[in-house]
Amino acid sequence: MELKNLTYGIVGLGIMGGSFAKSIRENILCQNGAKGRILACNRSRACLDSAMHEGVVDAVFTSDQVSKMIPECDVLFICLYPHATLDFLVEHREEFKTGAIVTDISGVKGIFEKKLPEILRDDVDFIIGHPMAGGEKEGYAASNAKFFINHNYLLIPQSYNKAENLETMRLLIGEMGFTRITETTCDIHDYKIGFTSQLCHVIASALVESAPDEQITAFGGGSFEDLTRIALINANLWTELFISNKEKLIGHIDNFINEMQKMKTLINSEDSAGLQEYLNDVRQMRTKMGSIRSVQK
Repeated sequence: MELKNLTYGIVGLGIMGGSFAKSIRENILCQNGAKGRILACNRSRACLDSAMHEGVVDAVFTSDQVSKMIPECDVLFICLYPHATLDFLVEHREEFKTGAIVTDISGVKGIFEKKLPEILRDDVDFIIGHPMAGGEKEGYAASNAKFFINHNYLLIPQSYNKAENLETMRLLIGEMGFTRITETTCDIHDYKIGFTSQLCHVIASALVESAPDEQITAFGGGSFEDLTRIALINANLWTELFISNKEKLIGHIDNFINEMQKMKTLINSEDSAGLQEYLNDVRQMRTKMGSIRSVQK
């Protein structure tokens, strides 16, 4: 497939769907001779009108019109919550274009590995994916084509994926600005994302709730702000993510609580030597974590 001549579909024109549309427009369909199109579907009309007015998309469809859009799409991004994505696949199973690539952006993958074999048509290739990018704000107005530059995209190839379609996805991901593509399994994805993303949101949320009052941040010097940036949370989405990955997330929470208890004991007992040793270990481990990420870039 030649990227500049494909028809791209976006289901859910929020911050991520809007960013996909803008990135494809700016990085792929701006090429000379490009014949590709971007079609977008969303349940509310305002963002569709904005995307059309800005020239980001070529045609728009409300949710009750999506059956008209789906058969046109060579590549379809389903930018919905995890279970809504599965429901969408079931409801519209017979409408996908033969040979189409369909992909998701969900923050949990185990549910897809279990359900996809029951849902998929043999002539439609669902490629499980997760762009590691975005922002705290919600909605199309917060979308940005630059979100993806120098970020990581997680791909979870399955045995049924066609090699040529996986290569098309890799090319598309690269053109949108992602500089790392990490290929993994659903189980490893959920375990690591449970730590690097979901646990962090749990900690940030708990830290905010632990405050005795709102005025305590008057003396903030940046530490609280850095730690709780992600506490500006989409409650509906993150509730679903936490519960969908509860086994792995609870394990990470238990480990975190154990480490908090160690620090509490060291501080309470005024064990200066023990606390210094603990914090030196923390510094060394965090340095190693940064080195691993730098190598992967």
